[in-house]
Amino acid sequence: MQIEVTVRHKSIAADMRDRADEKAQRLLKYYDKIQSISVVLNKVGGGFSCEMIADLEHSSNLVAQTTGHNMPAVIDQAEERLERQLLEHKDRTRHRKGRGPNPHQPTRT
Repeated sequence: MQIEVTVRHKSIAADMRDRADEKAQRLLKYYDKIQSISVVLNKVGGGFSCEMIADLEHSSNLVAQTTGHNMPAVIDQAEERLERQLLEHKDRTRHRKGRGPNPHQPTRT
C-alpha cells in the first residue's frame, strides 16, 4: 500500500503532512483492496484545499475534495468523505450475490 502526500503552490508545515499521512493510513481498515492513496494539499486564495484519491483494485478511483480556512479541519473532512465512499463501495461490491429472489417479480409455480 502506497501513500503519497503532495503539496501545491505553498509550503505547508511538516505536521500537516504527517496528519494527512496518518488519516490516509486510517482508511486502510475500512477496505482491504486499496492499492494507493494520494493526498494533494493546496493553498487556495485565503484558504486551503485537500483532495484524497483512493486507487482501488479492479475498480475506478474514489475522490474526496474539500476546501476551507482551517487546514486540519479540511484534512479531516476529506478523510471522512473518502471513508463514507469506501464503506458504500464495499457494501455494493461485497453483497451483490445471494440476496434471494426479486420480491417485485412473481415466482413460478
